Amino acid sequence: LRMLQVKLIVTGDDFGYCPRRNQGIVDCFLAGAISNVSLLVNGSAAADAAELARRYNIPIGLHANLSEGSPVCEVLKTNSSLLNQDGFFHGKMGFRTALSKGLLNMSEVKQELKAQVELFHELTGHLPPHMDGHQHVHVLPEVRHVFAEVLEEYGIKYTRVPIEPGLHDCDWIPPSLMDFYLGVEEDSFNTVDVFTKHGIRWADAYIGLSTMGRNMSVSSIRSAIDSAVLRLPARAARGATVTIELMVHPGYPSVPPAGGCGEGPDDFSQSWERLHELQTLIKPELQSHYKSRNIQLCSFKDL
Repeated sequence: LRMLQVKLIVTGDDFGYCPRRNQGIVDCFLAGAISNVSLLVNGSAAADAAELARRYNIPIGLHANLSEGSPVCEVLKTNSSLLNQDGFFHGKMGFRTALSKGLLNMSEVKQELKAQVELFHELTGHLPPHMDGHQHVHVLPEVRHVFAEVLEEYGIKYTRVPIEPGLHDCDWIPPSLMDFYLGVEEDSFNTVDVFTKHGIRWADAYIGLSTMGRNMSVSSIRSAIDSAVLRLPARAARGATVTIELMVHPGYPSVPPAGGCGEGPDDFSQSWERLHELQTLIKPELQSHYKSRNIQLCSFKDL
């Protein structure tokens, strides 16, 4: 394994969520600790995030959001199946419930996804090289087909398929969260063929569920990478290079009312866990581990 070259895409999710998240992500990027970001175009600090990406030359993609806050498509802001009675998206679990009850109109899902790609283009001056889903909505039944069509229409090559090797061995994850992760994993397995059929690509391996928030440490990142490399299919191991995407959420804690996607910042964003991720990612011993193991940080557009 020592000879294997690993290209590690460390993606900071939720860029644009609030000014303090943006600042934390930029600090991480400048420290060489993340190499890619995913923009929430409906985030309250999205324009600021796009400006920062331009200023510091940060590789940026789209974090498609159908579950938190407000839509960006004007037509869908007032009357659509994507909204709850308060006029916001249904939420992480609410979206899944509405979907399973057949209450979501897929043409509205497509309309909103396209509107988010267009707004991304408007904010950054280019199309996203990669596009994934906030709270993993992009791998859900029905949504996955629409999502794949949008990527194909715009020629967006890369996405994320959140199947994490070694996830089942992570006994520190509480049962309720593990149930959610296993649901994401199952949805992801069922999405592989759909994305493949539309010519969409993703990293050889994905990690980040087992290392989120309080569970992030230099050793948890190291073992997640090791686990991913060990479990890679033989074809990947035969080639000299494998790609891994590590999903992270660094930032300084949000201070209400600033932040969020229309409804104010959520608990995770206001917690110490964001700062904990930031402080872990910039640790010199993590950087030196990368060097010793021939792990090179890069972005999707470098692949």
